[in-house]
Amino acid sequence: MERDDLLRTVLELTWGHKGELICPEPGHAEGHRCLVPPGESSPAGLVEELDARYGGHRVLVAEGRVDPAVTDRTGRPLLAPYGEQVAELSAWACAARWIGCGTVRTARGPRVVVVVAGRTVPGPEAIPEGGSWVDRIIAVTGGDTDRPHAVDWSHVEARIGTPLPADYKHLVETFGHGAFDGYFSPLAPGTLSGADGIERRAETLARSATTHGEGMYAPHRLFPAPGGLLQWAGTEHQATVYWLTDGSDPDRWPILSVEDDYREWDRFDGSTGEFVFRLLTDPAQPHSTAQWFDTHWFMTHGVRP
Repeated sequence: MERDDLLRTVLELTWGHKGELICPEPGHAEGHRCLVPPGESSPAGLVEELDARYGGHRVLVAEGRVDPAVTDRTGRPLLAPYGEQVAELSAWACAARWIGCGTVRTARGPRVVVVVAGRTVPGPEAIPEGGSWVDRIIAVTGGDTDRPHAVDWSHVEARIGTPLPADYKHLVETFGHGAFDGYFSPLAPGTLSGADGIERRAETLARSATTHGEGMYAPHRLFPAPGGLLQWAGTEHQATVYWLTDGSDPDRWPILSVEDDYREWDRFDGSTGEFVFRLLTDPAQPHSTAQWFDTHWFMTHGVRP
């Protein structure tokens, strides 16, 4: 299989949901499909290309040693086809599929393989009541909770000039920098996201308000004006999501979202965590991904720690 054909097939099996997960390899069970790259393919080059399409990978196997933290939630179905033959394997989640790329040991020497396997996470109806909104997001996305992201929140909040909602901080510490369903991107602090973190975005918008005015945000103003808008997320379709910093308790700030024409504002009176959960699971929610996906995931930007 040529490289472009392989990448197209992976795309069709993941985003396109085209083709069955039936493997042509002798002795392999159903539930996955093995793809064989051209003989000259470099696993590192393929991983780089898959990173560009599906976000940062997680290493499941390195030098023949399986990460002991690997579970069904973090890619274990990708190990089944080759078992102990796997020498190196990186993994990505994409909707109802796992993607794996690496090398396996064979009698003829190392062989580069790409594996697409089924991925299952609970739907919102199967999530037990009583957990926090972030716990529900973790459940419905199959979120990886074994490698939290450390953030110096005192520094971040001092630079912005306000405390931030507790469940936003929990969300960032759990998921890091990336996009839910490859679409909805919370702004993480600069130490996780690079130059354009939530702190710098607040500073940039404040400078823009001083230089160019705030007319496009009417009837609102931008933070640090009292009750001003503080951006914390955006979408691939250029919608922008803000907290309305009204009051001293950030956990009670309303959420406002707007399309890129800034004509009509949608208000959500609930927490940050509830907003994200509803966006993933309620098709009636503005900017919802539930209209496109039944199985949700988090696309990491950058390699997982």
